[in-house]
Amino acid sequence: MNTSDLLQRALNLEPLTPEEGVFLFENAATAELMYVGNSLRQHHVPNDVVTWIIDRNSNTTNVCIANCKFCNFFRRPGHGESYVTSIEEYKQKIEETFAFGGEQLLLQGGHHPGLGLGYYCNLFSELKSLYPNLKLHALGPPEIAHVAKLEKASHHEVLSALKKAGLDSLPGAGAEILDDRVRRLISAGKCGAKEWLDIMHEAHKVGLTTSATMMFGHIETNLERMQHLVKIREVQAKKPASAKGFLAFIPWPFQDEDTILKKLKRARNTCTGDEYIRMIAMSRIMLPNVTNIQASWLTVGKQVAQLCLHAGANDFGSIMIEENVVSAAGARFRFTADGIQEAIRDAGFRPQLRNQEYEYRELPKGMKQQELVGGGMVVD
Repeated sequence: MNTSDLLQRALNLEPLTPEEGVFLFENAATAELMYVGNSLRQHHVPNDVVTWIIDRNSNTTNVCIANCKFCNFFRRPGHGESYVTSIEEYKQKIEETFAFGGEQLLLQGGHHPGLGLGYYCNLFSELKSLYPNLKLHALGPPEIAHVAKLEKASHHEVLSALKKAGLDSLPGAGAEILDDRVRRLISAGKCGAKEWLDIMHEAHKVGLTTSATMMFGHIETNLERMQHLVKIREVQAKKPASAKGFLAFIPWPFQDEDTILKKLKRARNTCTGDEYIRMIAMSRIMLPNVTNIQASWLTVGKQVAQLCLHAGANDFGSIMIEENVVSAAGARFRFTADGIQEAIRDAGFRPQLRNQEYEYRELPKGMKQQELVGGGMVVD
């Protein structure tokens, strides 16, 4: 293997093996990876537009029995700080979101042992009856797997019922690293890699658009990172011809503040800006059948995320009016609607507001501005 041949094959949109991806990641210069990543970005999205979205990442509940070792957000059942969000609280959050120009609720939570399919169907139906124009980008494969186990139902049955109740799209949450060696060590209570992928394939079959993610920089190897990317590519290749499948891929580095992984000295976040830029480029190289790559400014900051726009990323994620999970592990960056557009312009691109389907939206008139909490990381 040599880097020049592999980079040319990538430019030809040829699928690379995990081993070839590792060789590139470990041997190609950052400038070479950025050049090829940017060239592929221009092939998929041939313009100077960088998209962004206004949404709110709210949580159905913080009760969770998955016990992930990188999560500071969850509480065990019966804990004094545990909660389930009420309809009145949702109404306040949704109306605030509309006031700030958003139209989407990114709704996720823990693996609550008492919240089954009926709860989520009733919740989605009620929210849609109250707010017919609201877009629900909700749950994720681990939550679908959890609900299916509670109900002794198939993934197809759960996804179909949720779609009928108002689910518009399925986030790529809970992917972490799609390797069961890694998952046993950091998120043993969540579904395995194959089930995560199977649920996404089923979501594509029932007509739900999805995204895919990767949380890296903890205990995984470079080969496991590249295998993760190939697995995403393979599921995308199997989608029905009528389905959009994975609209986007979003990688971000593990946030380690106060996590069990860091306390036990099993892992800490050592991802540099250079490494993150290289991973953005490798995502573009290894995923020739996924159109949009998002830079996670929430976890790496404005300057690194701006460089990613020259390395293969074409999306800057969300200002997010609320985000609790990753912020609880140390993500501290902030953007307003004006700020995110200014950052995109400063990087040499034209900002464009979008919806979850990556369709362009006009900026809402009279939208409010504030220093919003959270950021554009996950699962758009």
